[in-house]
Amino acid sequence: MLLGTILKRLGNEADAAEALEAMGDIILLTEVQAMGELHDESPADYVCGATRRFAAYASSEDWLALMTAIERSDDPARTTLDKMLRWSLARDTAGPAATGCGCGKGGPGDARL
Repeated sequence: MLLGTILKRLGNEADAAEALEAMGDIILLTEVQAMGELHDESPADYVCGATRRFAAYASSEDWLALMTAIERSDDPARTTLDKMLRWSLARDTAGPAATGCGCGKGGPGDARL
C-alpha cells in the first residue's frame, strides 16, 4: 500500500477507528483515548488529527525515521500509524506551550505565525 493511500484512509474517521482497533495495542489505545478526551475528540478523531499533524509538522528527521521503519516493516500501514500516533502523543503530552496545538487558531506552535 502506498503511503499516500495510508494517509488518505487514516483521514477517514471509520478507517482510523478500524486501524487503531486492529493494532491490538491496548496501551496505545488507552493513551489515544485519554489524549482525545483532553481535546474533546473520539479516538478516531484523534487518529485523524495525529496523522494530519505529522504530515504537516514532522521534521525531516521524523520523516526519515518513519521511512526507515516502513522499509524494515512487515506491516507498513501498522508501522505508519504507530509512528505517527507516538509522535503526536509525545508532542501533545508536552502541551501547546511547548509544541503548539496544531489547530490553526494561533499560538506558539502555529506554523502561520
